[in-house]
Amino acid sequence: MHRNQLVRIVSARFCTASLAHAGEPAYPSKPIRMLVGFPTGGGADVAARVIAPRMSESLGQQIIIDNRPGAGSAIASEITAKAVPDGHTLVMIGSSHAVNAALYPKLPFKSADDFNAVVLVATAPVAITANPAVPARSVKELLALAKAKPGQLNYGSAGVNGINHLAAELLKRTAGIDLTLVPYKGVAQALPAVMAGEVQLMFSSLPGAVAAIRNGRIIAIAVTSSKRSNAAPDIPTVSESGVPGFDASSWFGILAPAGTPKPVVARLNKEALKAVESKDIQEALIRQGMDPTGSTPAEFDAYLRSEIAKWTRVAREAKIKPD
Repeated sequence: MHRNQLVRIVSARFCTASLAHAGEPAYPSKPIRMLVGFPTGGGADVAARVIAPRMSESLGQQIIIDNRPGAGSAIASEITAKAVPDGHTLVMIGSSHAVNAALYPKLPFKSADDFNAVVLVATAPVAITANPAVPARSVKELLALAKAKPGQLNYGSAGVNGINHLAAELLKRTAGIDLTLVPYKGVAQALPAVMAGEVQLMFSSLPGAVAAIRNGRIIAIAVTSSKRSNAAPDIPTVSESGVPGFDASSWFGILAPAGTPKPVVARLNKEALKAVESKDIQEALIRQGMDPTGSTPAEFDAYLRSEIAKWTRVAREAKIKPD
């Protein structure tokens, strides 16, 4: 009798669980919106448009890219943080998401806690480049030149308080040099300036500078990542060139609103990884100056939090204030 009762109880619970599962809508049940906090053509936009079609095929629903530029990508992040956490709203963030957290403590969202990390898609080092007339072809020569002419070397950057600006500040503090910032609205304005000699140097994410480097219009001195980029393996890192441990990379990854069900996050991570690990997607990202990465949700969450902590420290030590 006891055994029969146990069987009936287990069977009832199994049926109840099965019915509850059957009542849940399949994911995804409609097109997915992937917000991007920058205009078309930027690194985050490129990463989203490269990976989204492949994920759409696997998921069986279209992923629609929704560009919402402004506030250093914070507008897109806020929309995502406040969206229904059902996996149908995502955001492709860049390293600016961590920089914003470092500089703006009163953002309308918590940059880590209000999101579920999905996957780190790609990284892209900041490239230190120079006008060909600058008498420096290595980090060692650049540092010697900067120390001989403190404050006299100007560098262009896409705006202020972004990853390029903070990478330059990190180098200044780490190597003990003084460079003068000349901010531009974007790489499209900074690149012609360094080509024309209006500024001697430019700190730019590699995707924005790789074409000019390849055609010889500017000189690549180093990349700021911890290892060489697959997109430009002949360019040495700052770390291997005399400033050990230096690392300041751009990166791009997908977040979902906090509270998104774990099975949904796991499904998104699985399909994103399949895309990132495919040969044609990797080649497409590398052509754009990016290094395909991939991660688990937990790994990306830990990386995001470490980036927020790092840039918060750099901003505080360099006394960088929000503009």
